[in-house]
Amino acid sequence: MKKKCVLAYSGGLDTSVILGWLIEQGYDVIAVYVDLGQPCEDREATLAKARDCGAVKALIVDVREELCRDFAFPTMQWQARYEGTYLLGTSIARPLISKVCVEIAHREGATVYAHGATGKGNDQCRFQLAAEALDPAITVLAPWRIAEFRDRFPGRQELIEFCEQKNIPVKASKSKPYSSDENCLHTSYEAGLLEELTTDGFGLVDFGMTVSPQAAPGTPETVRIDFEQGLPVRVNGRAMKPHEIVLALNEIGGRNGIGRTDIVENRFVGMKSRGVYEAPGMTLLYEAHRLVEQLTLDRDLVHLRDRLAPEVAEMVYYGFWYCAKMDALLAFIREAQQPVTGRVELNLYKGNMLVKSRQSPNSLYDAAIASMEGGGSYDQTDAEGFLRIMGLPLRVQGRERPRAHR
Repeated sequence: MKKKCVLAYSGGLDTSVILGWLIEQGYDVIAVYVDLGQPCEDREATLAKARDCGAVKALIVDVREELCRDFAFPTMQWQARYEGTYLLGTSIARPLISKVCVEIAHREGATVYAHGATGKGNDQCRFQLAAEALDPAITVLAPWRIAEFRDRFPGRQELIEFCEQKNIPVKASKSKPYSSDENCLHTSYEAGLLEELTTDGFGLVDFGMTVSPQAAPGTPETVRIDFEQGLPVRVNGRAMKPHEIVLALNEIGGRNGIGRTDIVENRFVGMKSRGVYEAPGMTLLYEAHRLVEQLTLDRDLVHLRDRLAPEVAEMVYYGFWYCAKMDALLAFIREAQQPVTGRVELNLYKGNMLVKSRQSPNSLYDAAIASMEGGGSYDQTDAEGFLRIMGLPLRVQGRERPRAHR
């Protein structure tokens, strides 16, 4: 009896070859296309291709809502940016792909889960760490980590020749000088000519979600975003589901040149790599969310969150989504975000986000206290005693260990 294998299948060249190769190895392959909102892809044609290539089953699972609601939004509540910049659009999606594939493996009686990530990148970590956390008994098969597979397919030409031999349809498209990965949260571009740091990434890449700031409209566009307990619920007054909010803001931000970045990042496997990203909707949400937090969270809580945020970003980037520490951190942020309710208006202009207004029923901002004018409940005389207490250890140290004047 043949072993059953679930393959995370995109329909692209790599996973099409892997599908054929797995069949050669004696597996019954169940091809699973996880719908993350990848634009410009014919889902039914992708499934038909998998069946034509020999998959015993080809399934599509729509997780766009779950991706935004349960993965992207909690990460946004943390204001988690890997190395201060990357909004983790690819990183967030990988554990969800593994979750879907493991669930289907259980349902179909499969014991092997295969993916097309290489042995040099981060995705192999994200796929495997998630899968093994969800099912410690499952076998994760990564063909690109197998020397025999790499020897057989040392380059793109060998992959194409294999497809021709197996009558696997391959799009006859001109190869772009970089690779890309896209979902409803963002698009990433890397490799090829982008590996040369003297290459102008913004000039080279054919961006799919955003116009360049230079080509954006010459007048500002105002967008209004409402949050409840740290979660976006309305855009320009219209209530929407999480996935709809991301799509709406992608369109608004994209036409105003919002959300492009070009970074050199440290991969989990140890090397540095360069990535060019566009994430218009999530960039708007991160900024608007931060502005509501400024009104509603007290200093010590937000400072604690900000100290932990880089660690959360690192965990997401590395692939540690399903672990005890992340469970605890997600519980923390759910509680911390309870008062984060309010509305923000942003003026968008040629790649810039300029705050126009912000308000919250839970605002801790008191204009009377903050005003430089007289009045309010703040008595400036109290600052005398406050500073005497705060300065006490400094005065003691200054007396016992005098500092030389510089």
